[in-house]
Amino acid sequence: MLTGFEQTADIPTLWIRELPQLPILVSTMPMENILKLNQRGWDLRVEEKDVWTCPVSSEQIGRARVGDWSVVLTPNRPVPRKWFGDVVGRDILCLASGGGQQAPILAAAGACVTVFDASLRQLGQDEMVATRDGLQLTVVQGFMHDLSAFSDESFDVIFHPASNCFAPEIEPVWKECYRVLRTGGILLAGFMNPDVFIFDREAQDQGDLIVRHPLPHSEVRDLPADELDRLIRRDHVVEFSHSLEEQIGGQLRAGFVLTDMFEDRDYGLPTTGRSKFMPTLFATKAMKLQRR
Repeated sequence: MLTGFEQTADIPTLWIRELPQLPILVSTMPMENILKLNQRGWDLRVEEKDVWTCPVSSEQIGRARVGDWSVVLTPNRPVPRKWFGDVVGRDILCLASGGGQQAPILAAAGACVTVFDASLRQLGQDEMVATRDGLQLTVVQGFMHDLSAFSDESFDVIFHPASNCFAPEIEPVWKECYRVLRTGGILLAGFMNPDVFIFDREAQDQGDLIVRHPLPHSEVRDLPADELDRLIRRDHVVEFSHSLEEQIGGQLRAGFVLTDMFEDRDYGLPTTGRSKFMPTLFATKAMKLQRR
């Protein structure tokens, strides 16, 4: 069952498909509204059954209950179990991790799980699995850079799958993670290789890799209006590149100590597309050794 549901951010009332002048609107939007556009975009992706919105099965939950489980921060490589240690009874925050996937698995494995996401419909997937399989989950809605719903040192583990490409700034995310983790707690984070953002998106869809964008890249800022319009009407969201200095350096500046990491590739064969030439995602394990 769900132990709590809190709404911390308003859902935009306008549907993306109903905005004929969307590029002009987006280019002049305050950042808060761009965040809400992404929030609404993930609601739409749930309707379209995006791979990151499809809940785990009751069979997977059953296996997790007897210790047979794995979760991912990135598309293909399971997170090493040693990164977690024993999850039973530990307070875990699944950050920007709605969709009925990682949080229910960790709850079934015995953790005390809170799942936090901007999208109500993504959180609804977690609610569905919890109700279906008799799991105890706390579900909270909000944006990843603002964890004010939680007091200092509330969690033992933060599990943050690759999603901060939807946030315009990520150093506030790392600072908030540090604040809400207990001393000795761990941050497990997945994120995009910033180099993937140099490529032309429309050309990639046709199987071509064309270097086009200098970094850092913001689709809202850098794309022509007509191209931005096509992108949002197709994908419903906009993305922001973040440098390794922001991703890894940002964690270090927040106070974390990096203890491990791995690389991963996109869905599909690694011999195709950009994954043929480089890892497209990274995952890191970092620890909070002391209070600041």
